Amino acid sequence: MFDPFRPRRSVLYMPGSNARALEKAKGLAADALILDLEDAVAPGEKAIARDLVTDAVRSGGYGKREIAIRINGLDTDHGMEDLRAACAAAPDAILIPKAQSAGMIEEIDVLMNDLGAPDSTQIWAMMETPLGVLHAEKVAMASTRLTAFIMGTNDLAEDLRAQQTMDRIALIPALTHCLLVARSYGMIAIDGVYNAFRDTEGFRERCAQSRILGFDGKTLIHPSQIELCNTAFAPDDAAVEHAKAQIKAFEEAQAKGEGIAVLDGRIVENLHAESARSLLIRHNAIRAMEN
Repeated sequence: MFDPFRPRRSVLYMPGSNARALEKAKGLAADALILDLEDAVAPGEKAIARDLVTDAVRSGGYGKREIAIRINGLDTDHGMEDLRAACAAAPDAILIPKAQSAGMIEEIDVLMNDLGAPDSTQIWAMMETPLGVLHAEKVAMASTRLTAFIMGTNDLAEDLRAQQTMDRIALIPALTHCLLVARSYGMIAIDGVYNAFRDTEGFRERCAQSRILGFDGKTLIHPSQIELCNTAFAPDDAAVEHAKAQIKAFEEAQAKGEGIAVLDGRIVENLHAESARSLLIRHNAIRAMEN
């Protein structure tokens, strides 16, 4: 069952054709893994990767990590076989590349049901084309299995002919539009990758921007990015203590028959208390993930 509070701070792509990488992933601290059959796999290795990935999912050993399989598009030579194998392996999610229309998601939904995918297997959609961004709301409404938008910022920037500056000014409209749709329909939203994986300070800045925008986490291309990403998207100790204080103040006000409280000179209303409770749920889910 889809859990919107499940930690998805760090979502690491793993090449499906690399058996050692798939095994190594079992010991990494990423919240979620995308076992990739698409971009990370050479054309001549697609069938081998499919077998490696589905065997890995069936064998398990990934602990509490959420596991998604990114298939090739159904318009390719490998897409249908990927989907068939993924449905049989029953990962947590199947990631659909270049989601551009409601019809694409509806077709996947029907095929997954026909192929016997369990109800627990979600659909995640790569939002990586201008048309996909324009149709984001229709895509979001296309299937109850669809629970996540994964931003494909590299492909999107290329299609837009945009320069990828540090502030990502050219991509902000697409990012915020997809985030707006995701939140409107109770979905999660994961920001795209940061390519310069050795640039620690640049990655830290990009994570901060993603967090400010409202994303749940980021996709990653290298294990070295995991720790920093997990820290960036987790509530810090001060935020946790402030949330507890907000809840306490509001509940004390309610006990007195009052509708608002005041904490450190600021009003605390019901919406603030609910936000604080959500933060604590996320905090506790992260602690459970790490223990």
